[in-house]
Amino acid sequence: MEFQFLNLAAVFSSIVFALLGVVVFALCFVIIDKLTPYQLWLEIVEKQNMALAIVVAALCLGISIIVAAAIHG
Repeated sequence: MEFQFLNLAAVFSSIVFALLGVVVFALCFVIIDKLTPYQLWLEIVEKQNMALAIVVAALCLGISIIVAAAIHG
């Protein structure tokens, strides 16, 4: 009876896909930040714009779901 607790190919591909997902998410966030007429970080952190923070959080969740679905296939 063989136990395969650590399948190196599966671990490696999981790490690669996780890094790829983070890179795609960061790239999408930077693109969206450049497309908006104001600086997101300044509005959210310094000006305490809660409505914009909620919109950006929803945007982040949406991008994350799309990236996960694209990676999962």
